[in-house]
Amino acid sequence: MIYIGVDSCKAGWFTVKLIEQSNWDVKVFRDIRSLWNNCRDASLILIDIPIGLVQKDSNKRTCDKEARKWLGPKRRSSVFPVPCRDAVYADVTEASNINNKLMNKKLSKQVLGIIPKIRQVDQLLTSNNVAKLRVREVHPELCFWALNHRNPMVFNKKDRRGIQERKEVLFPRYPFCERIFKYAEHTFSRKDVARDDILDAMVAAVTASKGEQALITVPANPEVDSKGLLMEIVYHLA
Repeated sequence: MIYIGVDSCKAGWFTVKLIEQSNWDVKVFRDIRSLWNNCRDASLILIDIPIGLVQKDSNKRTCDKEARKWLGPKRRSSVFPVPCRDAVYADVTEASNINNKLMNKKLSKQVLGIIPKIRQVDQLLTSNNVAKLRVREVHPELCFWALNHRNPMVFNKKDRRGIQERKEVLFPRYPFCERIFKYAEHTFSRKDVARDDILDAMVAAVTASKGEQALITVPANPEVDSKGLLMEIVYHLA
């Protein structure tokens, strides 16, 4: 069985592949279709990107609301407001105004910057039924919360203390975590893959390695968007 965790990075998409808890690999892909073409043999791919897009304010994603509640005041801001589908497919200069009109929410510079990647994933999953079944949304901070006995991380993930804190939670959960982290850290430059990108993809891969039956969905009964995609975030409770 092959399990993959994916995180967005400056160079594209950073992946951690775990194979039957005995082998592993890390790669960077420029776009999501090349990632899928290389990883389609995986049993499960968990990706840190919104899947399932709303049309208007009246049907916001419950998964985001619940995740923010569980992560508490320090980490809830990591679950950013997901733009509606019309904003995702709009020109970047118009996306914020469109989202404000339909969702009563302007988009931050950070969200505007990730819209092209949300669109990439949406286009893949709405055009490929196999990918639609195997690729599911994850949020690294919720994964760390779950592996830390439902306690959110104290420090920001880009802070030196935050990196160490997440290592201490994650590394005991999989025998090759330290080796994977050190290899990725030395293989890729920080301008392409940040240290927190490595940890985010790793925690997604370790969560996936527990198997699909072990995943818990937020919410328990996810809504389905207009394209048939589940609006959920999944995690594994240690």
